[in-house]
Amino acid sequence: MKKLLIIGRMNDVMKNLAEYMQKYFRVQLCMENTQHASAIMKVVEPDLVIILLVGVYEIDMNIFDVLAKDFSGVPVITIGTQREYDSFSAHLKGVNCENIIRPVNNTDILQAVCRKLDMSEDGMLSDQDKDKRKHILLVDDDPASLRSIKSMLDDKYRISLANSGTKAMVSIGKDRPDLILLDYEMPVCDGRQTLIMIREDDDLKDIPVIFLTGVNDRKNIEAVLMLKPAGYILKPPVPERLKSSIEKALSENN
Repeated sequence: MKKLLIIGRMNDVMKNLAEYMQKYFRVQLCMENTQHASAIMKVVEPDLVIILLVGVYEIDMNIFDVLAKDFSGVPVITIGTQREYDSFSAHLKGVNCENIIRPVNNTDILQAVCRKLDMSEDGMLSDQDKDKRKHILLVDDDPASLRSIKSMLDDKYRISLANSGTKAMVSIGKDRPDLILLDYEMPVCDGRQTLIMIREDDDLKDIPVIFLTGVNDRKNIEAVLMLKPAGYILKPPVPERLKSSIEKALSENN
């Protein structure tokens, strides 16, 4: 079994990724500390290193110098925004590195690992992993909300993202979702206008839509409810309530 070393902050994101990858690889976790990482690399001798770049500005940059100098033959996958990657990319000269732009789900990461290790994905992915999961389109103009909500859901559902109502309509036309999480307060084309466009299309009108709203006052909530969505969730959402609302809407739409 191939060995993976995951370097990053010891948080829920890292633990979640490790639990997923343990189905397919031997996984070792490591804090973003140069001496610790170097020592573990020598003992574990991983086939591939994954570096989580959340909080990259606090990571000891010497980690990347050690990888380039002492472990240049080991492929590396970094997971972060383009800005996070750009902040240290100069340290990875000579390293076989691929950056995955987050937010990203575990299935996408697994596919990247298989590419770097020249492994076939056939037989590795379970039926759930092969995206027989329900497809949810998440629409929000706030990148932080997109990342946060996606991370709550992407192990159970296949998540697509759109940062505007207009882009949501394009996405729906290309890949019809089973449910839409729709931000009510968006510039230009807000949630209300987007829902109207969805309901005016005979092929799309039955897709359940759950509104996300950051305004918690009676007038706003009444305006949301008048549109008769499949549900509404106050932002920031509580994961348990969000998942419960999604399951309820999906079951009622079957």
